[in-house]
Amino acid sequence: MSHTPDPIQQPQFYDGLPTKRLLAWVVDMVVIVLMCVLILPFTAFTGLFFFPFLMLTVSFVYRVITLTNGSATWGMRLMAMELRDSRDRPFDLSLAFLHTLGYSVSLAMPLLQIVSVVLMCTSLRRQGLTDMILGTVPLNRRQQQTV
Repeated sequence: MSHTPDPIQQPQFYDGLPTKRLLAWVVDMVVIVLMCVLILPFTAFTGLFFFPFLMLTVSFVYRVITLTNGSATWGMRLMAMELRDSRDRPFDLSLAFLHTLGYSVSLAMPLLQIVSVVLMCTSLRRQGLTDMILGTVPLNRRQQQTV
């Protein structure tokens, strides 16, 4: 049984989440690219030869750390949303790691990413594939604080 807000009785918790997730992703990608560009001089610019791997590594670490320390990446925070577990609690380190791992796997397999996006747009709780597997839920943060 989920302890998160009911999407039928409290739809305000889920309003606009697919768009917010997309905008949050764009913000997060800009932050990650900037971090990688800042790291390049410390690799004596050899990081240019393995930039995709650097992006993957920085992205993974960034997502795990930000999800652990606030249940949202910086992009999600900017969009006033967060991720919660099935008991409506913020992410801990293990759940942040698993969620980031699921996200990374879905990015590596385009069909899984398409399925995830379709689920975000059509499911009542606006969950992607990784969310459904882990039982996590995206919520509008500002709305949650008023209840």
